Amino acid sequence: MENKPKRRTRERIIETSLRLFNDFGEPNVTTAFIADEMNISPGNLYYHFHKKDEIVDAIFTAFRRELNAVLTMPGGRAHVEDVWLFLHLLFEQVWKYRFIYRDLNDLLTRNRQVEIGFKQIVAQQVRTTASLCEGLVQTGAMLARPSEVRALAINMSLITTYWLSYEYTRDPRGNHYAARLGRGVYQSMSLLAPYLLGDSRVLLERLSEEYIDQ
Repeated sequence: MENKPKRRTRERIIETSLRLFNDFGEPNVTTAFIADEMNISPGNLYYHFHKKDEIVDAIFTAFRRELNAVLTMPGGRAHVEDVWLFLHLLFEQVWKYRFIYRDLNDLLTRNRQVEIGFKQIVAQQVRTTASLCEGLVQTGAMLARPSEVRALAINMSLITTYWLSYEYTRDPRGNHYAARLGRGVYQSMSLLAPYLLGDSRVLLERLSEEYIDQ
């Protein structure tokens, strides 16, 4: 019973830190800031995490676990709706853990766990995206050579990884990035358009209507 409050405090630290990192950027948030936000002493926070990087590592571990559930998709035949859903689920994780993507270069430079882990994430994301594209080819929804499928997977992953940074350059003081993630899905899907055939091309155009000209 005595361990439960400790676990709860640790969970609260992680939840609060994620919110603050997302709102203000991880480099701008100190452990003292986190403790003050939680109304606990710095010593109480130190009991659970000796330094901020340990908090980042805990959040990154949770991020990888949740993202892995999205990236672990069955192979085989696929349809346009499958890719559309995959990208929406992927962008939901991007938004939930947006500080990782927004502060990515800084984190990669100084945090070894993020450096190694994110490299693996990108590789897995490319593989999953390529598998979905291959599934479209199998169903006859898309016509593309293996080299083109590989290029599509890399380019779609590139958009996903750096979309928030792009949106920030468009409007640094804006607060509507969550709504703009749909445009990120659209931009990723638009790469498939030249390769889609027949009804699949028509379906993509219908799904994309609300995002065009945004």
